[in-house]
Amino acid sequence: MAALFTDSMYFSNALMQWANFSAWLITGGLVLALIAALVLVLDFVLGRAGPISWPDFALLAVVAILSIVNVFIHTRDGWRSVVPSGITVSAIVAILLLVAGLRGWCVTGLKMPAQGDIA
Repeated sequence: MAALFTDSMYFSNALMQWANFSAWLITGGLVLALIAALVLVLDFVLGRAGPISWPDFALLAVVAILSIVNVFIHTRDGWRSVVPSGITVSAIVAILLLVAGLRGWCVTGLKMPAQGDIA
């Protein structure tokens, strides 16, 4: 979502540093998404995760894929790194992240303790 702001700042004043900020923000978000995916896999291996909510998982997977595409778009030179495709993909990702946030940011259901388990 911050990349949309920095893309719009680049669109308004063409200072290249805003495009660099966008690329760094998108890359940082992808690193955090990778860490979250590793934690999800670890939770499944350890049996601590509940059932997957596939629509929420698919939504966040689409966001991650679009962000990978967006970081490649931002590697272009100058104006073409942001306008028009970079800012468009950033806006789509921001909207999808807003939807994911309204849905609760959770891809797994709660795992309920079985009867007789002490929590």
